[in-house]
Amino acid sequence: MTGLQNQMGTKPVLPLLMSMALPPMLSMLIQSMYNVVDGIFVARLSNEAFTAVSLAYPLQNMTVALAVGFGVGANAFIARQLGEGDTEKVNHAASMGMLFTLLHSLLFAVIGWSFSRPFLQMFTQDAQVLQMSVEYARIVVCLCFGSMFHIYVEKLFQATGNMLVPMILQGVGAVINIVLDPVFIFGMFGMPALGVKGAAIATVIGQVTAGTIAMVWFFASKSGMSISLRQMIPDKTITAKIYGVAIPSTVMGAMPSVLVSVMNAVIAEFHVLAVAVFGMYFKLQTFVYMPANGLIQGMRPLVSYNYGAGKGKRMNQVVYWSLVVTAILMGIGTVLFWLLPRQIMQVFGADAQMMELGVSMLRLTSLGFLVSTLGTVLAGCFEALGYGVQSLLITLLRQLFIIPPLAMLLGSMWGLDGVWVAFPVAELLSALVAVALYKSALSKMNQTRFKAE
Repeated sequence: MTGLQNQMGTKPVLPLLMSMALPPMLSMLIQSMYNVVDGIFVARLSNEAFTAVSLAYPLQNMTVALAVGFGVGANAFIARQLGEGDTEKVNHAASMGMLFTLLHSLLFAVIGWSFSRPFLQMFTQDAQVLQMSVEYARIVVCLCFGSMFHIYVEKLFQATGNMLVPMILQGVGAVINIVLDPVFIFGMFGMPALGVKGAAIATVIGQVTAGTIAMVWFFASKSGMSISLRQMIPDKTITAKIYGVAIPSTVMGAMPSVLVSVMNAVIAEFHVLAVAVFGMYFKLQTFVYMPANGLIQGMRPLVSYNYGAGKGKRMNQVVYWSLVVTAILMGIGTVLFWLLPRQIMQVFGADAQMMELGVSMLRLTSLGFLVSTLGTVLAGCFEALGYGVQSLLITLLRQLFIIPPLAMLLGSMWGLDGVWVAFPVAELLSALVAVALYKSALSKMNQTRFKAE
């Protein structure tokens, strides 16, 4: 056991949580900046270009959802085995993950090429927007292997408690992307102006660079894990446990894709520009949720490790402080969205019409930020414990089962404002369910896993 892994079971909880959470929080903040900067560059091309990229977001997010979902499954399993001291299973799981990551990349290469156009045709009749969206989607989806390996290796480092390396890797990819965006989009230094296609190319180059550095760094470092071809042979038990968390986690990660697709159809009925405004919101809200998700990345291995070590009181302390810090982040986000909606939207060069639609949207949707603390943190906690179904249920309630039908109902009564009100209401209802599920799970753990404490 490395010193870093030993600290996960002994160091004071709040300082430990923050030391493990700050790197992924900064990493996520960098990624949020990339999302916004990328949107700013594309928005300068035209409203049609911004709409095209917004429509392609669900397909692009699906690749990330699978990569993160599988990584979370492997991360949770490996961290629990580290807590139990089973090095053999740690190495076997890490090796199998490399093979599965390659297979996932090949799967999306086929999906991206074959299904991008049929999927995107369902959401626009504008030939120009459709063509730009298809070009963007095919590039980022078919060539997602860099992102896949980058994210998987990040999760391996995080399972051991190493959060600094993932932050560096995330930062490298985002910075390269930001630097190359204007070069390929507008044409600089002898490069032709490629527009939306250029944005996709810049994204892929950043991902491949980060993925390559991640692999080299992992094999050159003393991570405490050993990867071998022999151990890549799948083991049924390990595979079942990894995918038992990975599948629900992937579905959870894919929920924004499903939500955006469904809501695009709902919102388009009110105003054609509302789709672009909603796409803008999804980029902006990453500034609030990405740091919170970074904190949850720091929380997960601590929960998994202490659960594996049978330290229930310490695990509960990790969850408590995660809730407190996340609530602070969400509260700050709500205040900013309420006080500065126009200034925030001006970053995207929003015209008067988009501003009119967007100000009330930012204020109303942000009412759900603070209450979403419970659903977000407890879903991450369930993932760390290997309770994939509970985590999935919370996310389905937050992003699929409640928002679309409620948005249609309230939208028919109050117009677009009614659509936006559906977001905080969904967060409140799902938070109540999340608390009930966690109390039930904790009661069972206290009677079994933590009975000796």
